[in-house]
Amino acid sequence: MALFDRKGSGGDCKGQAEQDEAAAVFILEPGATLKNAIIGPAQAEGVHCRGPCTIENVWWDDVCEDAATFKGTGPRYVRGGGAREASDKVFQHNGEGWLHIDGFYANKFGKFYRSCGNCSQQFQRHVNITNFVGIQGVVMGVNQNYGDTATLSNYCVAKIGVICTRYEGCVKPCEAGEIGEGALAPYCVVNGQDWS
Repeated sequence: MALFDRKGSGGDCKGQAEQDEAAAVFILEPGATLKNAIIGPAQAEGVHCRGPCTIENVWWDDVCEDAATFKGTGPRYVRGGGAREASDKVFQHNGEGWLHIDGFYANKFGKFYRSCGNCSQQFQRHVNITNFVGIQGVVMGVNQNYGDTATLSNYCVAKIGVICTRYEGCVKPCEAGEIGEGALAPYCVVNGQDWS
């Protein structure tokens, strides 16, 4: 596997400053697949999917703002791979519809998955996470008021204070407010059961 980053370009990491897809290492057009790659630490945004996409066996050495951002519509798939040192988020879901994550490893993250809390256009979003290994972070964050759902099954976690945080999402300019932690079906479900 080859390593890719934005060292020496305008796409270098600038801490948690929000940047657009121009700072991404890869931009995936609808229907594209990114496979067998390492995203190096010199990047502000890792991967941006503009629609349906597949990310397979991709590893992030040191996540800057987000490892991957999902836009547009249609199903998206993350198969295998891993990420570490994501002080903010690993996967940011801005578009509508489904994201399926299977067989992913994450170590030290703010949130593993977050449905956008304050996008300029809001949608109902759904995530299905299976065969997940996570160390130190919040696994899922969803907007309860928009009907988001998150399901986690077949997982192994350590140093996880909260599996799922529920928010009241909003449209910019605003910040999403936290409603509660733990499971509340159908918004946050773990192994088909409520978790709290």
